[in-house]
Amino acid sequence: MSGVSRSQVSRLCKEIDGKVKAFLKRPLEGGWPCLWIDATCLKVGRGGRIVSVAVIIATGLNTNGPREVPGWAIGTSEAEPIWTEFLCKLTRRGLRGVKLAISVAHEGIKAAVSKVLGATWRRCRVHFRRNVLARDGKSGRRVVSAFIPTAFTQDTAEAASAQWHAVADQIWPWVHKLATLMDDAGHDVQP
Repeated sequence: MSGVSRSQVSRLCKEIDGKVKAFLKRPLEGGWPCLWIDATCLKVGRGGRIVSVAVIIATGLNTNGPREVPGWAIGTSEAEPIWTEFLCKLTRRGLRGVKLAISVAHEGIKAAVSKVLGATWRRCRVHFRRNVLARDGKSGRRVVSAFIPTAFTQDTAEAASAQWHAVADQIWPWVHKLATLMDDAGHDVQP
């Protein structure tokens, strides 16, 4: 971009900052029965140094309309107090009626969800699959792609649980680590 002055850039940034602040302070109306919570760590410049921060985001289903982002924040880490503060800010703005919160299996998130929202927590299936893929190489990838999703297509929670355990039992002779991971995570991932 040539021909853009520093003052123009500054003015545009102030305008964007105002819109972001308005977005993050807007009242949250209606019920929010389902909330997905996640974060990613980024390196940013602060005080002349490069530091790691957690960019935290919540995406929810609102009874007044489609899925939307009720809020996001930048925290110093992904520790439980950061998650608690983030969820408290959302509830002060009107986040209500959360029945189910879905996230990675992070103890800080689980504690904050229980403390602030009083909602049921479930482990994100996508993150679980990524964990398996990162852990068990090619054999794990084939199992994840072929067998694990069969548990998620069942009609009832009982059938899903039975299928989950059947898959873990079937793969035990070949992929012990994955079978153990499934046994450990079954109650978190199941519907």
